[in-house]
Amino acid sequence: MIDHDRLFKELLSTFFVEFLDLFLPQVVSQIDRDSIQFLPQEIFTDVTSGEKKEIDLLAQCRFEQQDTCFLIHVENQSYTETAFAKRMFKYFARLHEKYDLPIYPVVVFSFDEPKRAEPQNYRVIFGDFKVVEFQFAAIQLNRLSWRDFLTQSNPVAAALMSKMNIRREERPQVKAECLRLLATLKLDPARMQLISGFVDTYLRLDDTEKQVFQAAISTMGLDEQEEIMEIVTSWQQEALEKVAVNLLREGIAAEVIVRVTGLTVEQVQQLQAQLSLED
Repeated sequence: MIDHDRLFKELLSTFFVEFLDLFLPQVVSQIDRDSIQFLPQEIFTDVTSGEKKEIDLLAQCRFEQQDTCFLIHVENQSYTETAFAKRMFKYFARLHEKYDLPIYPVVVFSFDEPKRAEPQNYRVIFGDFKVVEFQFAAIQLNRLSWRDFLTQSNPVAAALMSKMNIRREERPQVKAECLRLLATLKLDPARMQLISGFVDTYLRLDDTEKQVFQAAISTMGLDEQEEIMEIVTSWQQEALEKVAVNLLREGIAAEVIVRVTGLTVEQVQQLQAQLSLED
């Protein structure tokens, strides 16, 4: 099972300004970028359903050249939900009651299906009298073309292209283009790994697709090819380490794990030490 909320939360909190630059330039233009502060996660209890709901991301920002602040609430919605707009309104009302600040609500719809436009408002109406007219900004990835983001020098674009409207036969090309864009950004290793891991999670290729992927990489410049191959090698290393950890947990001897995975004795010993610390 993919932990969609965790992946999107890590991506958007790490590259929050870049996310706003890419999708909400009208908002980021009003922000003092140095003032952005992430607030603790809010957990709301739905008495009707007996469920607890945890909001994804809440940031407090100061208006440019002003002392007043506002909140940006971002939700990732990884599945379609009939009453989702109503739930967003409940979040809005409770956050507004607690913080008494203007709130800009944003939703990233990240599911693959359906591709119809999702509602982005909640209304309460009596006849011709509108009691409530609540709206939120909606970014529905499966209705966006990945080709429109190829030239965006933005790490969020490099990641989210992998969740946009992609035909089955385009998957290897999109993965190659995500990594090509990532290679041009020259991020530090940790941020590079965050983006590349996100792309690899959502664009897992079969053997035939991997051949097309390699062919697409071979058409790129040498510098880009080297950067991309380093990323691919890191994926392979990470996969081997996961196998080794699972074997260690099963009590398999270190020398057997070295033979099976091809990792060095030192690497297996290091993983063993990490497991001991966790226990």
